[in-house]
Amino acid sequence: MPKRASFLFSALATALCCVATPVVLAQEIAADTVEAWTPGDTAIRATAAGISLPQTVASLSLTKSGEVSNGGRAVDNYAQYLSEDGAVQATLYVYLPTYADASLAAYMTDKAIMTRFGTQTRRTAYASTSAAGKANSAIRAVYDDAAEGALTTAAGFVHAGRWIVKIRVTGPTARRGEVLAGLDGMLSKLSLDDTSILHTTAPASFGHCPTAQQGDARLNSVDPSRTATSLDTPMPREGKDALCVRGTVTTADGTYDMLQQSGHSDGTMIVPIDDSGTILAFDPASVGTGYQLSIHMVGQTDLYGVYDRLPSAHQIAAIVDGKDPQTAQAEATVAYGANGRATMVRGKTSVAAAR
Repeated sequence: MPKRASFLFSALATALCCVATPVVLAQEIAADTVEAWTPGDTAIRATAAGISLPQTVASLSLTKSGEVSNGGRAVDNYAQYLSEDGAVQATLYVYLPTYADASLAAYMTDKAIMTRFGTQTRRTAYASTSAAGKANSAIRAVYDDAAEGALTTAAGFVHAGRWIVKIRVTGPTARRGEVLAGLDGMLSKLSLDDTSILHTTAPASFGHCPTAQQGDARLNSVDPSRTATSLDTPMPREGKDALCVRGTVTTADGTYDMLQQSGHSDGTMIVPIDDSGTILAFDPASVGTGYQLSIHMVGQTDLYGVYDRLPSAHQIAAIVDGKDPQTAQAEATVAYGANGRATMVRGKTSVAAAR
């Protein structure tokens, strides 16, 4: 299950109490409400995404479905499958991160699996594969000897339009075949209303950036030119170009990589935080100089001010931990509906109040 970062002031029900004109934003979102899932006779369909999966795949059968978070918005959906005895478990996630990238979802899930299941865990597959009948439209990962040899776990990642599809299947090592049959069956039987929205994807590759500039950045005012339609971070996605690691951020909850496109030291820098698409992005300001901070989440982006330079690792750690006095309030919040509609509210969103 995707982990939601603990510092996020992004749980919308909480954040709405802290932004300017919250009633207006709440009304806008209510107007965009859709059902998360539409059950059929033999399949279940993520309504807004137009993505379906049979209710029975290999030895696994659908047991329940719902929303992980953001209840009623249909932007963070799950469907759980079990073997008859419950020993093999699978979950299909269909969610709407505002920074959608299957290669980064695979990368962050890989880190989470290795951390959770221990050093004995072996990654035995990690490559592009087919999904919904289209070649190279998914990343497939398999992990053996997890939990001190007791489990096999596997995952698949697909980027379809604005949506990320994530599949996790786990079971006893002795039933590895069922685990892999479940994952491969789900990837092959995934059905889309429009297969043209499938992105080609591949595992991300990483190098080391040249020695980065040192020193803290200073936060200035918000970039007034940023709007709900200009929030797409200009970074190559889906493994299409090499990224480099500018540095490592160490926080109370873990360590995170500061990533840039290789050969572009003055370009966008991102810091992925969790396996559900939470990303800090520092984009070159569209007016003047400096870097605009945006925090991308499931169904929401928060906009902050413009830093005069890229922040240092310890400064980003303070942002993630909610201890940076400069980044106390968001200048604007953009909420995305499952239907693609974006609503921006300018005002102050308090980190401390909404965490």
